[in-house]
Amino acid sequence: MNACCTPDGSADYAAVFDERFASRVARRYRRRGLARAERRIVEYASAAGVAGASVLEVGGGVGEIQLELLARGAASTVNLELSPGYETEAARLIAEAGVAERVTRRVGIDIARHPDVVEPADIVVLHRVVCCYPDVERLLAAVASRARCLVVFSYPTASWFTRLGVRISNFFIRRSGRSYQGFVHSPDAMLRSLRAHGFEPREQQRGIAWCVVAVAPVAAG
Repeated sequence: MNACCTPDGSADYAAVFDERFASRVARRYRRRGLARAERRIVEYASAAGVAGASVLEVGGGVGEIQLELLARGAASTVNLELSPGYETEAARLIAEAGVAERVTRRVGIDIARHPDVVEPADIVVLHRVVCCYPDVERLLAAVASRARCLVVFSYPTASWFTRLGVRISNFFIRRSGRSYQGFVHSPDAMLRSLRAHGFEPREQQRGIAWCVVAVAPVAAG
C-alpha cells in the first residue's frame, strides 16, 4: 500500500494515492534507488535464497522492491494493490527493466479478507503496510497462509514520537473528511500472531523510522 492508511474504501484510497503520488515515488526510485528499509528487505530476502523464488508483495506500489528482487534472480513476482493509481508508473518501470513476462499485478484485492484468491509464494513482502491495517492479526494470518519460506515486513518504530506523529496525522486526515487512519501496532503482538501460525523471527533491524523483520516457518529453520 506504500503509505500508512486503512484500506476501507478503495475509491478514497485511490484519491490520495493517485498517479501523481506514484509518479513521485517512481521518480525518486529512478534517481536514488531503494530507501534504507527497502534495501534491508531485499537483503533479507536475498539471504534466504531469492534465486528462482516466487515473490508476493502486498501493497507494493510501483513495485521497486520487486524489480530489485527480480534483478537478483527471483523467478516471478505478484503485486497486490488497492489503488489503481500506481499501475501506469509500474508498467513503465517494468518495461524499462524488461521483466514484463515475470510480473503480475492485481488491483483491488484485500488479502486479509480474501487470502484464498492469491496463490502461495516462496517469499511474501509487506513494506509500510501493517501500519495501514486496523486488524493486523488478521492481515498477518492471511500473509502467513500464503508464504512458503519467508515473510519480510516493515513497521514504524513504536516510539512516543512516532505515536504522536500518527495521532496528529490522523487528526488532519479526519478533518479532511477522509476515512484513512494510521496505526502503530505493538511489535510483540505482531510477532505473537506470526508465531501462532508457525513462524519465528530470523532477522530483525530497528531503524529510526522503520523496523524490518524477516520471519520463517519453524520447519524451515
